[in-house]
Amino acid sequence: MNQCFLSGNLGGDPEFRYSSEGSPIATFNLAFRSYKDKTNWVKVVCFNKLAEVAEKYLHKGAKIAVSATFDQNKWETEDGIVRSSYSMIANSIEFIKTDGRGFEESDDGEEDTPAEDETEAPF
Repeated sequence: MNQCFLSGNLGGDPEFRYSSEGSPIATFNLAFRSYKDKTNWVKVVCFNKLAEVAEKYLHKGAKIAVSATFDQNKWETEDGIVRSSYSMIANSIEFIKTDGRGFEESDDGEEDTPAEDETEAPF
């Protein structure tokens, strides 16, 4: 089973782009506390509708909780040294505290909030 849950704060606004197939992708760094109040960082990657939600509603400093799978990337440098990095592939995001960015009032006076199914990946 590869499922992890982590809460923390965004270190910067999400970076948004499209894949070569046209699928939206958003990435951001998440700061979290580990033992002895040490701050650690992990890269979070969002795809499709979840990427669009991240771009619209998340911002530097926002506190969120992420449900994700853990992923390792390996590559070899020009010097022949094998390197690796880890990232979280987000399945869902819970908003804990944001500055309200993206949450505009609609014409009927209700807040424009993401639907429950928009904050979860389709897999």
